[in-house]
Amino acid sequence: MDELKTMLWKQFGAVLDMLESSILVCPESFWDKKDFCYSAYHTLFWIDYYSSTEPDTFSPPKPFSLSELDPKGILPERVYLKQELLEYLEYSRKKVFFLIDGLNEKTSKERFITKKKNYNRIEMILYNMRHVQHHVGQLNMLLRQNEDVAGKWVSQTDKKY
Repeated sequence: MDELKTMLWKQFGAVLDMLESSILVCPESFWDKKDFCYSAYHTLFWIDYYSSTEPDTFSPPKPFSLSELDPKGILPERVYLKQELLEYLEYSRKKVFFLIDGLNEKTSKERFITKKKNYNRIEMILYNMRHVQHHVGQLNMLLRQNEDVAGKWVSQTDKKY
């Protein structure tokens, strides 16, 4: 289990590092373009939610809301500052790290259950990682097409808590 936890963290941490890189290289003049800022926020919200052990009682940290869970697809109340999203990223990075670090024979079999999902903990971690990578690709495409910059590729993270 220790080897699996190490591999999961190095790869999930890497995609979180890539998300951070994309946010950091985004010029201020492009930040408030709805597609970029909103996609970064959407990604962070779902990292946080999918890393929850009890999704029914999930609540994001302030100043964020549950807008992403609204079936009408409402947007957040405002454009979040880059620094706010970087802080949310750090919060979520720690949450993912400790979720993975806490894996054992029992916790790995616990279920993430919602109306649309019923996955064991490890499968939910992989699902979450795939979702993040999908949006990192979108963010980098937006940056490359509009600003001729992009976040860096990260093979493995070296961050630990």
